[in-house]
This record gives sequence, structure tokens and C-alpha cells, in this order.
Amino acid sequence: MPEQAIHDPSEPGRNHAAAAEAPAETAAPARKRPKPGERRVQILQTLAVMLESPRGDKITTAALAARLDVSEAALYRHFASKAQMFEGLIAFIEQSIFGLINQITAREEMGARQAQAIVHMLMGFAEKNPGMTRVLTGDALVNEDERLQERINLLVDRIEASLKQSLRIAVSQGAFQGTLQVPGLAAGSAEGLDPALRANLLISHALGRWQRYARSGFRKLPTGGLDPQLRLLLS
Repeated sequence: MPEQAIHDPSEPGRNHAAAAEAPAETAAPARKRPKPGERRVQILQTLAVMLESPRGDKITTAALAARLDVSEAALYRHFASKAQMFEGLIAFIEQSIFGLINQITAREEMGARQAQAIVHMLMGFAEKNPGMTRVLTGDALVNEDERLQERINLLVDRIEASLKQSLRIAVSQGAFQGTLQVPGLAAGSAEGLDPALRANLLISHALGRWQRYARSGFRKLPTGGLDPQLRLLLS
């Protein structure tokens, strides 16, 4: 409902009765201000988009504020620091990745297929969210608060633990029994069956693909040629 104009009754020569009967002027629509939660989401979405720059430029709060057409002070009303903004992105990554891992392990009984699907999901997530990939690799966190990289390290450790659990299931189901002859490694040996060793190999492979994707300016897709390599790693 438009706000009514307020007139000064002491204004000389003013016919107030006529003024009351005259149609009110249509007020210009007020600019809709987003709710606090909506603004936080906008800030994080814009930060993620800015991280998609192939040049990998360092993001400043001044540049972020300019992109949003707000003041830097407005940013700090929603986040106490730039580190908190990055923590918001990391929280999104954690929720997305581990939510998908839970879905994979719930629907797939075979451990080897769980591990394969998890790696596929990690590559697909990076491909759809290139800005987040720079956070996962730590490239976007250089010269930022050290706790951000520590949190990413913990996230990667948790992914590796999930892979190890799937590979434990795979070993219990009889996987990796002499399917591939590796020089110096006997078929069915303890090393070949070690879930921790294979999980570390898989997460190292995933990290390498993320790095290649980010440092190629997002041209070399992480899903490219993935299946043959996974068959080799999981054979």
C-alpha cells in the first residue's frame, strides 16, 4: 500500500478540502530489501561465482561489495570477516558432499561400487561448481585464515575415511582377489587388500584431478577419462 503524502496544514493558500479529495500521487515502488538470510545466501553465491574466474584472482571484500552493489560495511553486517564467508562456502561443500555420500552408501550394497560412485560424485561436484573446486584445492585460501585450510584438510580426511569404509566392505565381499597382476605385489596380498592404502590412492587421484581442473582454467574436466582409470585403481 503506497505511503500517503504528508502536507503542512499551515501552508498558505492551500485548499485542504480539495487536497484531500485530489487523487494521491502514485509513490515510486520502494526497492525491496532482501531478508538477512537471503542476503547471506546472495553474498556466498556471488563469492562462489567470482571464484570461477579462470585467472584465479584473489577476492577482496571491496570487489565482492562492488559486485553486489553494496558497501563493505553491508557485508560485515552479515559476516564478521571474509574468513566467515569462506567458512560458509566450506559448510555448503561439506553438506553437499557428505549428503551425497550417504545417499550412495544407502542405495549401493557393493563396496567397490560405492567407492567408484563416490569418486564419480566428487568429480561431478567439482565440474558443476568450479569456484568450489578452488576452495577444495586450497588455491582460493592462500593468504587467508589458516583455520580455513585446516577445515578443508579435515574434510578431505573425512572423504578418505568414507572411501576406506566402502573398501572394507569390498574386501569382505571378496573384491580385489587377483584381478590385476602388479609387479612386486602378489595377487590377494595384504597390501593389495588394504582398504586404507586404496582409499589413500583414490583420494590422491581425486585431489590431482581437482588441481588439474582448477589450474587449467576449468578447461580440463575432472570427469574426462575417469572410468578407465577407476577400473585400474579398483581392480
